[in-house]
Amino acid sequence: MMVLMNLQQYPQLSATTTAPVIAFTTPNNYASRLSDVIRLKGWTPLWCPTLSVDTTPHSISSIQHYFLSLDPPLRHFSAVAFTSRTGITAFSEALSGIAATPPFGPDGDFFILSALGKDSELLTESFVAKLCVNPGRIRVLVPPIATPSGLVEALGLGFGRKVLCPVPLVIGLKEPPVVPEFLAGLARRGWVPVRVNAYETRWRGGGVAGLVAGMMEEEHCGVDAIVFTSTAEVEGLLKSLEELGLDWGMVRRMCPRMVAAAHGPVTAVGAEQLGVEIDVVSSKFHSFDGVVDALECRWKFFDC
Repeated sequence: MMVLMNLQQYPQLSATTTAPVIAFTTPNNYASRLSDVIRLKGWTPLWCPTLSVDTTPHSISSIQHYFLSLDPPLRHFSAVAFTSRTGITAFSEALSGIAATPPFGPDGDFFILSALGKDSELLTESFVAKLCVNPGRIRVLVPPIATPSGLVEALGLGFGRKVLCPVPLVIGLKEPPVVPEFLAGLARRGWVPVRVNAYETRWRGGGVAGLVAGMMEEEHCGVDAIVFTSTAEVEGLLKSLEELGLDWGMVRRMCPRMVAAAHGPVTAVGAEQLGVEIDVVSSKFHSFDGVVDALECRWKFFDC
């Protein structure tokens, strides 16, 4: 496992008889998974959500548009490209909500379902069965590099084919560049990407109260690390801190030994563009184990 680190400082885990406290800003849809991985290390998770991620009747209806009618629009696509777990669950929810037969019949060209890392575990046989009466027509594609750009590369040349992209509608925050760059990347490879707002990502005020309380819990800060899993989470954190009259610089001064970790390079770049310096980035980002292992490695620095 390769671990990328900010070599300007080497904060070690403070000697303590209590378990390290790991704050994380992940939305509710991923929170339990990351919390479990943190607990497996014997550490204490501190959930400080800065976003809410949910489907809405309108977003589900937007997806269902591609399934309905005698000639469902989805039949004129060659692929669906999922960049998030929530996109898959929203798509599945939309499929389950229609009484019609699956959009695809038994005959025709192969259809590609693509997803990142462990998200692909949701593309089950039952999911495929709701999409096509002949599961042999469906090909599941999981890129070796679990990033949107890795997905673009794995899909290859589009030759004018259409790809449906279930992505979030960001409300209350500036949309991070990840999705626009993903769509542009597909277009450069000859695909015709069609965006569908499959769910909503909203700023969640008040989520950092636990973080601030944790930082003030002990004389030298009661939070040992903070984990970000998306750029939007970072922007949500900054907005929440601003509401409390704080900023990231003040957090760093309150907790100089706290390690900031990013789940993958895309999140790290986005965070640093927002002025949040990242100390640890793992290249093993197909699952949350990577960023947690990277934290452990950071605290054992010379053993890595």
